[in-house]
Amino acid sequence: MRGNDQAVDRAKPLRQMWYYVMPSAALEPGALQPRVYLGEPLVFGRGAGGAIFALRNLCPHRGIPLHYGRFDGREIECAYHGWRFTPAGRCAAIPALPESHPHDVSRISVEAYPVREVQGNIWVFFGDDPENAPEIPVLPDLAAEHRPNLTYSVRVPARPDDALYNLVDPTHNPFIHVSWWWRRGSIHAKEKAFVPSPYGFTMVPHRPSANYAPYKLLGGGVQTQIIFRLPGVRIEHMAFGKHRLVTLNTITPIGDNEIEESYAIYWTHPLFNLLKPLGRVIVAAFAAQDGGAMRLQAEGAKYDPPTMLIDDADTQAKWYYRLKQEYARACAEKRSFVNPVSERVLRFRS
Repeated sequence: MRGNDQAVDRAKPLRQMWYYVMPSAALEPGALQPRVYLGEPLVFGRGAGGAIFALRNLCPHRGIPLHYGRFDGREIECAYHGWRFTPAGRCAAIPALPESHPHDVSRISVEAYPVREVQGNIWVFFGDDPENAPEIPVLPDLAAEHRPNLTYSVRVPARPDDALYNLVDPTHNPFIHVSWWWRRGSIHAKEKAFVPSPYGFTMVPHRPSANYAPYKLLGGGVQTQIIFRLPGVRIEHMAFGKHRLVTLNTITPIGDNEIEESYAIYWTHPLFNLLKPLGRVIVAAFAAQDGGAMRLQAEGAKYDPPTMLIDDADTQAKWYYRLKQEYARACAEKRSFVNPVSERVLRFRS
């Protein structure tokens, strides 16, 4: 595909889907958290009763971002003229109006976005039909009340599609993720089986590669399964005996040329809690390696070069783009999504 054709799609993120925002623990009661996603300013909050909400982060009066105002757990007060809004976005008061003024302030509102909490993470929806959208992915073999044991997020200047290609690209590992504690630049022949799965594809359970040193610490019999689904979710599920290690890795577009990459890592083995400080260092280093590559790519992306995707090494990137196109068409044509991915074995070196 020509670079110009892909650039058009990069400017059109999939709105009728749920996007990862932050871990639930990052949003305390009475606090407001401003964010920009899909080019839109949002403010997230948690009311006194614990319920979360998301509003367009602009006061409809004079456009002041609402997060600069006060929030008492029940209403947000704009910092400029004191207009107050409920977590549902409805205007509750305009102090400048006398009591006898006939204006019905409840007819004024700020746009509210659907939000949900699932397994200790907050997700937001940008479309107009959240009830009929694909469900937020539930992480396998983890209880509904299980919260992430470790979280990490980083913002990177990258086009969303480029970041998504990186998320499903296995062949950059020998050149980007080179560390004494991970791998030493070794490259092995790989053969992985894939099957279609809801709104994406799955690398079927398999033994981890021999050149990933930390996996050896988990002992024998380790099985790994990797799941990718739209709009930008990668789940790595590792089973070793009765215990599980699950990583939720997401890409959320900020704008046309910036993304936020997030990690939420869960484990069931209590001894892993002792390694949490080390784990945070490793995740940060891993994310920095990916971010460094994407920053270099962004230099070339300014010239909108065509991309050259080859089989089998880049097939997952091709699948992502086909999935994105099919979902966009299905929404536009108001029909059911048809997964374009077919069962296949990919062979590459990594």
